[in-house]
This record gives sequence, structure tokens and C-alpha cells, in this order.
Amino acid sequence: MLGNRVKSRTPKISMFKSLWHHRSLIFHMARREVTSRYRGSMLGLLWSLITPLLMLAIYTTIFGLVFKAKWNLSTETQGEFAIILFCGLIIFNFFSECVNRAPGLILGNPNYVKKIPFPLEVLPWISILSGVFNVATSLIVLLLGSFLINGTLPWTCVLWPLVIVPLIFVIAGLSWFLSSLGVFVRDIGYITTIVLNVLMYMSPIFYPISAAPEVLQAVLRLNPLTYVIEDSRRVVLWGQLPDWNLYMVYFCASLVVAWLGFTWFRLTRKGFADVI
Repeated sequence: MLGNRVKSRTPKISMFKSLWHHRSLIFHMARREVTSRYRGSMLGLLWSLITPLLMLAIYTTIFGLVFKAKWNLSTETQGEFAIILFCGLIIFNFFSECVNRAPGLILGNPNYVKKIPFPLEVLPWISILSGVFNVATSLIVLLLGSFLINGTLPWTCVLWPLVIVPLIFVIAGLSWFLSSLGVFVRDIGYITTIVLNVLMYMSPIFYPISAAPEVLQAVLRLNPLTYVIEDSRRVVLWGQLPDWNLYMVYFCASLVVAWLGFTWFRLTRKGFADVI
């Protein structure tokens, strides 16, 4: 009877209402997920800072000293190229981590489906909030590296959280869709991994959009990561304001993606218990 009651309520729960109503649960479970990741290690949460520091050092050495790569900026140094690349990787790693985990969110928590009444729609938010913690620590390293290299930080870096808000809604929509689809199609996790690998090289992480052939530039701009990566560099590294026109288009599109993913999840969740 309780299961039927939960199912009957499900279609009436809106995306934002669910997020607000379960905010304490989401925060608690995300915090537990972060702490459990480092529990038992000698350095604990310090690893969340050490890892991006080591990665930034590796990028600086390999791309700056070995390959002597450039971004075609007039005053660019080897260190600047490293932080430009690192800024793009922060965005991609956040997207990749959350989306890659999405197909297993429901399958990895069968007890939440069968044994206890649980708001399954919050699982993507927990994954996203855990990923935001990693992004925040990487951003600290990025800002530190930018300050050491340039001697200053632009005031526009405070706008960076605003830049990634649309990406969070895109991730949420994809996570709802993939977590539901992963219950019925077990191969979706392998497909997601392949698509993410392709997406990494189709994103302006290692090269500027202008370096790509013109015929590909339009395709690259359809990449959901392109705008966020480029505007992140604008506000964090170059002291420029976001492209507000594109921002509004991307923000509206991200809400549509989130709504579609949530709707799909809401309509298919009644079949989870029969498959798992």
C-alpha cells in the first residue's frame, strides 16, 4: 500500500519542488559520499586539493616544457597555457564524473527501490553536489595558479558559479534520463563511456575553437560543454564578462533538458522494481 501511495504521488512532484523539499537529505548524503571517499586515508580531505595540484603541475610540465604548446595569445607563457587547459578540464571532469555515474545510480541502490520508500529523483542531485565539491577544490588550485602566474585575479571570477548553473541543469537532465535507461538497458554505461571519450576531444579543452576547421566550428559549438568552457576562461582567467545573449539561450535550453530528463524519469520509475 505504501509503495502504491509513493507511486501515486510521483507524477505530482515537480523538479524544483523535489529539490527544495529534500534539500537536507541531498546535502547529508552528498557530504557522506565525499567523506567516505577519503575515509581511512592518512591525508583525508587534503587529497581533494593535492590531486588537482599534481595534475596542474603535470599539465604545466608536459604541455608547457615538453610540447611548448600555445593558445595563440600575444602575451601567453607556458604557465598560462597550463591553467587555460586546466580550466577546461575542470568543466569536463565535472560533467564526465556525473554523467558516467548516472547509468548506475538506480542499479547501485536496489534497496532504495524495493525495500524503503525513497525519493529516487534526488540521486542525481547527490551525485552533482558531490561533484561540485571536487570542482570547488580544483577551482581553488586554478585561482592560486592564475594568481602566481599573473600576479592578480580578475574580479569577474566571482561570476563563475553563475556560468556553471546551466551546466548543472544539463547534467541533472542527462542523469535522470541515463539512470532510468540504465535500469532497462544495461549496456548504456559502456556507451556513455565511449561518448564521453569522444566528447572530450570535441570540446575546446586542448585547443581554441578558432584552431578547428571552419566546417567543424559550427559542430563544436553544439557541444553542451563548449559555451561553459569558453565562458569559464573568460570570467576566471581573462577578466571578461560572459556572453549574456548566449548565456540566456543556453540557460533556457538547459532547463528544457532538465525537464525532459525529469519527466522521463518520473514516467519510467514505476517499472524499476520489476526489473531490478
